[in-house]
Amino acid sequence: MPDKVITVPGPGRVELVEQDAAELRPGTFRVRTLYSGVSAGTELSYVKGTNPYLNVSWNADLGLFQPGGASTPYPVTRLGYMQVAEVVESATPAVRVGAVGAMTYGHRTGHVADPLAERFVPLPDDLDPLLGVYVAHMGPICANGLLHAGADLYGTDVRGLGDGVRGRRVAVVGSGVVALLTALFARRHGAASVVVLDPTPQRREVAEALGLETLDPEADDPAVVLKTRWAHTAGDRGADVVFQCRGQAWALHLALRLLRPQGTVIDLAFYQAGADAVRLGEEFHHNGLSLRCAQIGRVPRGLAPTWDRERLSADTIDLLRAYGDLIRKHLVSAVVPFEEAPALLTDLAERRRQELQVVLTG
Repeated sequence: MPDKVITVPGPGRVELVEQDAAELRPGTFRVRTLYSGVSAGTELSYVKGTNPYLNVSWNADLGLFQPGGASTPYPVTRLGYMQVAEVVESATPAVRVGAVGAMTYGHRTGHVADPLAERFVPLPDDLDPLLGVYVAHMGPICANGLLHAGADLYGTDVRGLGDGVRGRRVAVVGSGVVALLTALFARRHGAASVVVLDPTPQRREVAEALGLETLDPEADDPAVVLKTRWAHTAGDRGADVVFQCRGQAWALHLALRLLRPQGTVIDLAFYQAGADAVRLGEEFHHNGLSLRCAQIGRVPRGLAPTWDRERLSADTIDLLRAYGDLIRKHLVSAVVPFEEAPALLTDLAERRRQELQVVLTG
């Protein structure tokens, strides 16, 4: 039976195509997709045509984008990294038939995987399998943000995700999936205060339904509000750490303004249009601030031996056990069949439809 695969043949175009199912080879296993989560930032950048991989070449050895061809030209045939699947055939003793796990193989109804090359994270029986879309990749993205906050304080001696937030005042800029999961991680791991800032009323309502405090950055100046509230010593006011989760210049500028002197912004955003409006000659310079990019491609330097992706996934499962009912009710805004995905992704890219978390069903 052919697999159905979501592809992007060109800007503004999304298609559902059929591909012959791959052969089950010795040492591999076949899965059937149960759920596939949509990552609105990364995936829609391919639909919009704004992802840098479409226009320039990424030199992994140099760590540079360079002209001379695209790393991922159209058609984009692999999209997405938030899959939950059931094993239907197995030619390896490492993975049993009937197991349900989180994976990152893209939006497709079936897949043959090599356990030596691909991650399969078994989901516990007491976890709603739909929430497993966060376990393999999206949750670790957010957990890695807290890990970077811990490394900012303790270097390589980070013992747990709470090390960077426990007892501290935390601001989270943005109220999308990454921001809300990060805020829940911070609350789960002992932050003294967690405030989510987003200009969209509907997004703030979701944050509040999750039990998080919010501020509207377009109302009273939130930097004045939080620096008035969060006092440390004379001339030392503001957030201990800010998690910046919205890929727009104004959001990074706001994040810097919220910090206490010598504080750190942990940046989890993807600035598809750059960040030309960030004013580094103001608070960034005068308050001696720091900016750390917490991109999931790497954990903080020196922590890889003890903080691999499996550990971050385990922390994600712990978070989902604690807040799973609230996340399922308030964060997942649409569950739709694969057949509707092309129209839905196009509508999201063109802003004809607003959703927080879309989950496709196989």
